[in-house]
Amino acid sequence: MSADDLLNREALLRLAPEQRPAVDPAELRTRVVHFGLGAFHRAHQAVFTEQAAARSGEPWGITAVAPRSAATVRALRDQDCLYSLTERRPDGHRTRVVGSVVGALAMGPDAKTVDALLADPKVTVVTLTVTEKGYHRSPMTGGLDTSAGPVAADLAAGPDGPLTTVIGRLAAGLAARMRAGAPPINVVSCDNMADNGAALGRVVHDYIRASSWPDRAEILDRMAEAVAFPATVVDRIVPATSEADRAAAEAALGVRDALPVTGEPYRQWVLEDSFAAPRPPWELDGALFVPDVAPYQLTKLRLLNGSHSALAYLGSAAGLTTISGTMAADWGERLVRALCAEVAPTLPADGPDPVAYADDLVVRFRNPAMHHLLRQIGTDGSLKITERWLPALRELRARGTSTPVLELALAAWADSTRRADAPADPAAEALAACWGPSTRPAETVRALLRVLGAADLADDEALVAAVADRLPALRTGHVEI
Repeated sequence: MSADDLLNREALLRLAPEQRPAVDPAELRTRVVHFGLGAFHRAHQAVFTEQAAARSGEPWGITAVAPRSAATVRALRDQDCLYSLTERRPDGHRTRVVGSVVGALAMGPDAKTVDALLADPKVTVVTLTVTEKGYHRSPMTGGLDTSAGPVAADLAAGPDGPLTTVIGRLAAGLAARMRAGAPPINVVSCDNMADNGAALGRVVHDYIRASSWPDRAEILDRMAEAVAFPATVVDRIVPATSEADRAAAEAALGVRDALPVTGEPYRQWVLEDSFAAPRPPWELDGALFVPDVAPYQLTKLRLLNGSHSALAYLGSAAGLTTISGTMAADWGERLVRALCAEVAPTLPADGPDPVAYADDLVVRFRNPAMHHLLRQIGTDGSLKITERWLPALRELRARGTSTPVLELALAAWADSTRRADAPADPAAEALAACWGPSTRPAETVRALLRVLGAADLADDEALVAAVADRLPALRTGHVEI
């Protein structure tokens, strides 16, 4: 395929006006550095930033840093950092090009450029979508797991040594910024974790404390005044891109896009209003700035993300493949509503209404235009469910409240860890080892909970028995709510 057939700035002139970016990419400058070049960022924060730049006339451009995928970086550069977003609507897809990304870097090979941007006074925002595992948090303390291999290797590297973790690269870049006396900066986690801003701030501070830098105390003192870690809640369902999506994007645009993304029409961004430096006016595109994101965060984590994980594992047990397909099962909607009702008592009174929220989830999950794969949602379960299910489970059981839906969901996750086609998980080996040929189901459930760092739940005999009792039916694909 020739360059003329590829999406790039020159090709924009051949697109219909409604398919072009909301802002001229040539007028933007790097003001935001983003770690994580995945589909979610390109369908969420990049869209908010593009609209903020277009509506304010301010040149808020993004340079995206890929922690690992150099191939994605090359593909994006070949397209002048342009890509298409298709909104999957029940009444028909809508495809257009997003233009807010103005640079793409590979974290390892382009380390010096990344560090220079992090120290650049004109860069005042860093955002991250690196998933929970990218933070290398200890399940016991919530702080940085300095014994984790990649973290230990980064800490042992010399001043100019290679750094492979985002936390190491970010900490080194912020340290250089502090040493240079550059202006304050905002570091914004957009990952699905409870209190994600504080979680990110803690692991970055832990990394600096664990470093051998002689000026680490001074760096931390300066950061206390010059670096903000606001909490956020992000929401948009963004399925993995398929070959069919690529073909559809090409048909809609008339040019080839190697990196198209798709998403549902709905999107939300709630941010803690505690910034230390200038930021894009994301509120111009509907972002919500609040004093405390906790009510929104818990509602989203426990209802939306919690339901998503439950649908993923139960749907897989029933031989299904997508969220919409699982919602079409006779128990799909009941599962979502029952989970939301069970978890609702653990949510703050000043948050979104759980019943109305569940209504919205049913509509969103049923969207026939979405093909969100259960396998994608089920990855990294040992990290996700510790955030999405276990805190609510602990709280409810401490109150003496029954938890049948969470028990069922936990059983489905447990069952998934024994299968040869289990979703990818950083703890896969430890989880698989819990399934001995002569191990009783209750012993297996107890061992799996300990791998999750949930020794307290492993010691809850009634819970362990209830989860184990669900396993035989799930193995036959039978789901009963």
